[in-house]
Amino acid sequence: MSKAGTAKDRVNDALSRLESMVEERLRAEKARADELTARLGKLEQQHEELKRVATEVEGRLERAMEYIRSLLAADQN
Repeated sequence: MSKAGTAKDRVNDALSRLESMVEERLRAEKARADELTARLGKLEQQHEELKRVATEVEGRLERAMEYIRSLLAADQN
């Protein structure tokens, strides 16, 4: 085989290895992206639950403060 043929074969082999590496990297990054998407979904659900709980707690605190104010007002009369 000529030097040009050998060089061409080496370049083709290198390109094939490079393509394989790129494909593997893409698979790994897609798997990572899928995992991050799932984690983000869970975090968004937790965030919504925490917002709901915070709103509920806020309402209860407001009612408790109103009750205390009414007791203080009644005590002053």
